[in-house]
Amino acid sequence: MNKLQGFYELKRIGIPAAPWNVFTGEELLDPSLLWTIRVATKYGNDINLPRAIGVTAEEAKKKGQEFLEHFKKNGIVIYYPYFIALKSGILETRENMTIIESVKDDLWNLTTKGYREVTVIIDKRTKEKLYNGSKYFLNKKEINQLLLCSSRIRVKYKDYIFDKSSIIAEWSYACSTDIEDKPIGEKYLVFYECREISHKYK
Repeated sequence: MNKLQGFYELKRIGIPAAPWNVFTGEELLDPSLLWTIRVATKYGNDINLPRAIGVTAEEAKKKGQEFLEHFKKNGIVIYYPYFIALKSGILETRENMTIIESVKDDLWNLTTKGYREVTVIIDKRTKEKLYNGSKYFLNKKEINQLLLCSSRIRVKYKDYIFDKSSIIAEWSYACSTDIEDKPIGEKYLVFYECREISHKYK
């Protein structure tokens, strides 16, 4: 599953996903918001693809046109309103356990800088939780919401997960922003990437 497939899968699974749409160049983007615009390819390497994050509507449209010129034959350009991440992490769903890794602010702090506030391992059968790090970084409501999403992922991918594999989903608790990059509204959970991981011995 590459990024393009992952975008569609997040919608299909029914967990809270970034409200993305396909960019065609004809959009009228709300100038009172900041925007994120990204590329997803159909084939080949989809790592480190170009993106513009937290840019004005004018800049998003300009970047979107550039991305379309380069990637229209092998992918799509998507856009969605920019959000500020308050907490981020990775949700790994296995057959008999769920693993939640979490970090303050953006997921970049975990995946690139290697920072981590807490890892929570939850046994599917006993519901027992094992904490490594700050036990109270994620509250009970947040953990339960992530576990609910993990349950939905496990149902949708039960055949794949049963075959000694897991599904990784990237998430944030976030706030929407205004044009000045100030948070507005309530905190919400959002997923923005999904992929398969095999644990088979080769």
